[in-house]
Amino acid sequence: MLLEGKNLGFRYGRDAWIFRGMDIALKQGEVVGLVGPSGCGKTTLGRLIAGYELPHEGSVQLNGSPPAKKGFHPVQLVFQHPEKAVNPRWPMHRMLNEGWQPDADLLRSLGIEKEWLQRWPNELSGGELQRFCIARALGPETRFLIADEMTTMLDAITQAQIWHAVLDIAKERNLGVLVISHERKLIQRLCSRVIEWNGETERSTG
Repeated sequence: MLLEGKNLGFRYGRDAWIFRGMDIALKQGEVVGLVGPSGCGKTTLGRLIAGYELPHEGSVQLNGSPPAKKGFHPVQLVFQHPEKAVNPRWPMHRMLNEGWQPDADLLRSLGIEKEWLQRWPNELSGGELQRFCIARALGPETRFLIADEMTTMLDAITQAQIWHAVLDIAKERNLGVLVISHERKLIQRLCSRVIEWNGETERSTG
């Protein structure tokens, strides 16, 4: 399966364009990095690709067609701040089962302890909470994972643990992964291909 953004353009209201003419492509089984400075539109691009926003120009396609509007979306986005992606009034087991019910093997591979399922979001650390957000995104219909600064706020050990688990799962399931970050060392370590972008121009390496 091929995920493509073609000639994408986006702006808020009548403000200046955040970007225009952006092309990006990601194949299943491929780990691609998108690196650029803060404010260049990386997060907005990730939201467009995952269907959270609609482009003002261009289109997002899966194998040449627009993604279906109903059912579990095959492109899932994991945000930088996990506390903003969960309902603080739901215990973790309810949050996790919102769209589908992850199996014990997936939870174990992501380092999620069974006892955490009964806790509330404010009872978990940022790293623990992000593991739940990743598990929720890795549904049986997921084909692409967009990781938007997914571990930026975490310590180095937790970052390494989470990325090791995610890349193992991606390889096992043949998922395409887009790693969005401003950390070039992280991108170079994880990705086989890197897109360097400043919101106006982009250059692929790898």
